[in-house]
Amino acid sequence: MLEDKILVFGGPYSNLQATQKMYEITVELGFEPSQIICTGDVVGYCAQPQETIDLVKSWGIHWLAGNVEQQLATGAEDCGCNFDEGSRCSNFSQTWFPYAQIHVSENAKEEMKTLPENLVLEISGYKVGVVHGGLDDISQFIFKSTSPEVKEEILDRLGVDIVVAGHSGIPFHQRLEKGLWVNAGVIGMPANDGQQEVWFAIVDLKTKTVEHRSFSYDWKTAKALMEQANLPAAYSKTLETGLWDNMEILPEQEKLERGKPMIFEA
Repeated sequence: MLEDKILVFGGPYSNLQATQKMYEITVELGFEPSQIICTGDVVGYCAQPQETIDLVKSWGIHWLAGNVEQQLATGAEDCGCNFDEGSRCSNFSQTWFPYAQIHVSENAKEEMKTLPENLVLEISGYKVGVVHGGLDDISQFIFKSTSPEVKEEILDRLGVDIVVAGHSGIPFHQRLEKGLWVNAGVIGMPANDGQQEVWFAIVDLKTKTVEHRSFSYDWKTAKALMEQANLPAAYSKTLETGLWDNMEILPEQEKLERGKPMIFEA
């Protein structure tokens, strides 16, 4: 039954076209805003940060602070993405983050201060923990290959048997001794799988099963707007190729999956 399910997505990344399509999908599927979770980083690499914020806010869904929202809210000088200094990702952030700072209103930055860093939601009688990266480190990268003990500690500390998380950009789910870990991926950028489509997840809280779904959107407009704004060409190219410019943040196992179709365990 639909009331026992939640829909989860992450990282709109200022990609208004993808976010609009995500909204349309949730309406078509019949999900109420109370059943929908965004795991943060509404603002990011693409060209329409304020418009994307406005859509997510008006939607009325559960919106968790990502590291980008946190950095914008506090007036920080960088995105807080946990990129290594001097890396390509770090260098690119010196272009897109100042762009976001300029194009996000002061009111929106103030409102971001009220966003929670993590959540425990009760939906249809089920408790769901929500984190962006990690529990103590909002920008911690947690992938499928990350040690199970890292995920189980968070499950245990939140007192839940389902955690939905974001930040890492690649969708997966994993059944652990202490519960279920779900990363829906992000909708603002492809998942390094060589496809233009982007990913979200539907979680059945009763059966603790996960359905990963992808969708197409108007990436050509998103790409053109990034180019007009002189945002990093490497990121706008990713919208077309489905491949990341680099894999600096990825563990070895995830590096091996570059350009391969997504395959999910039951």
